Amino acid sequence: MPETRVLLSLLGEVALLLWGVHMVQTGVVRAFGADLRRWMGGALSSRPRAFLAGMGVTALLQSSTATGLMATGFTASGALQLVPALALMLGAGVGTALIVQLFAFDVSLVFPVLLFAGLIAFRVGQRSRTRDLGRVAIGLGLMLLSLKMLTASATPSQLSPALTALLAQMTRDPVFDILLAGLAAWAAHSSVAIVLVVMSLAGAGVIGPEAALAMVLGANLGSAINPVLEGGPGDPARLRLPLGSLAMRLAGAVVCVPFLTPIAHALGAITPQAGHLAANFHLVFNLGLALVFALPLPLVARMLTRWLPDAAPGADPAAPRHLDPTALTQPPVAIANAARETLRMADALEVMLRGAADVLASDDRKRVADIRRMDDVIDRLDRAVERYLSDVDIEEASETDAKRLAQVLNFATNLEHAGDIVTRGLLEQAAKKIKRRVAFSPDGAFEISAMQDRLLENLALSVSVFMSGDTNTAERLLKQKRRFRELEREAASTHFERLRRDLPESIETSGLHLDIIRDLVRINSHLAAAAYPLLEHDKPRPGDPPARAAATTTPAHP
Repeated sequence: MPETRVLLSLLGEVALLLWGVHMVQTGVVRAFGADLRRWMGGALSSRPRAFLAGMGVTALLQSSTATGLMATGFTASGALQLVPALALMLGAGVGTALIVQLFAFDVSLVFPVLLFAGLIAFRVGQRSRTRDLGRVAIGLGLMLLSLKMLTASATPSQLSPALTALLAQMTRDPVFDILLAGLAAWAAHSSVAIVLVVMSLAGAGVIGPEAALAMVLGANLGSAINPVLEGGPGDPARLRLPLGSLAMRLAGAVVCVPFLTPIAHALGAITPQAGHLAANFHLVFNLGLALVFALPLPLVARMLTRWLPDAAPGADPAAPRHLDPTALTQPPVAIANAARETLRMADALEVMLRGAADVLASDDRKRVADIRRMDDVIDRLDRAVERYLSDVDIEEASETDAKRLAQVLNFATNLEHAGDIVTRGLLEQAAKKIKRRVAFSPDGAFEISAMQDRLLENLALSVSVFMSGDTNTAERLLKQKRRFRELEREAASTHFERLRRDLPESIETSGLHLDIIRDLVRINSHLAAAAYPLLEHDKPRPGDPPARAAATTTPAHP
């Protein structure tokens, strides 16, 4: 049947359009994912800069939904403030409208060039970024090709009178048009693709101007629903940004629906072509939202904060707080979440080190159980981080993101090993000291205390290396490791000197003293492993922690 052939052709062409959008998004994320994350993070210091960042990121990703999911992950983790994040989402809407404006022009001669150039870059390119940009060019070419095919398939001459009448009847109610386009945009995760389809149908005369405008409103609403639905259960605060963005678009749609006919006449006087009318309305709608809500954004943020308060902190210190499952499809955001959780492991290790030092100094047996529980916290967080990162969509990750993922895993592993040494080493030595009722000599106690203080400083330094990726700080950390080895040799030498002088305290605690110093050195080696990903020229040496060999092959995230 002709109708069946036309419908199948339309479905195939829409699928080709969606696949082109997907290729553009994945190519951009792989080529510039880390740069986009840093750009968004740096741009959200003010509303104007956030607005421009939203426009730019969306223009690259071809989807305000993708931008919304990324911004929601940043805001939910506390890395971004709500007011500039809302401004970013307003900019994202304008960004999609600008993309649609570009596709509204006749670019039928461009798609063969994009397909050919993209294929050459993808097949011949030596660098991964070149191949990713080739993927972007192919995706753009497929989008243009699909639009050309859609326009040809949706002409009245290709549609039977019965099918044309059915489509006209279905698109007569603006509320139904909004719901239909909204559902399609939600399913496609892209308002750009749906607006382009609406443009093609309107340009071919299949749907009227009022129906086209209503569908544009629906596409704007549908793309804002995805971040809300994917926010997941748990902290209501994570829904502030997606619900705020949806509420602003919904308010704009409610205002526009009663005036669709006069709006269509006004825009038609400027641009008589129906396809361009839909594209122009998409731009006017999003610019209008930006102008109306630009100033009252702080009020909107306060209302959202009041309605969606922060969840009460959980009683379980080992429960992950930053591993947002909705960010797994956005590797830069997911890896940043895992890094934040890894910092909680570092905080727990600091508590363990300070507690172990207190136990060694005070012989307080009651504190041993509390410190052992902190080791359980580190172990559980380590497993949670590993499971979370194993679920990251690595196919969407750039080479830099993949290296950063490996660095986070290695740092978490080294923190877990260090916690085990505190529990099975330092606390065991402390228990023996308490059981034997012995005390270190004043000089021996001072040596151990000095090394413990330096170890805490090195822990802070390793965290700084892990977060900043600064090579100068990494060099400092390695110098501290070498200095720690020197302190070990000096402590052992002075200890044996005290033994030769037959000091009773040194004789009684000789084995404990040397074992504690050895455990402190082992912990410090695990902390120093954070420097090796930044210093590729440094090769593993005998005696380094097990995670070092893997870390040396994983350059740090810039």
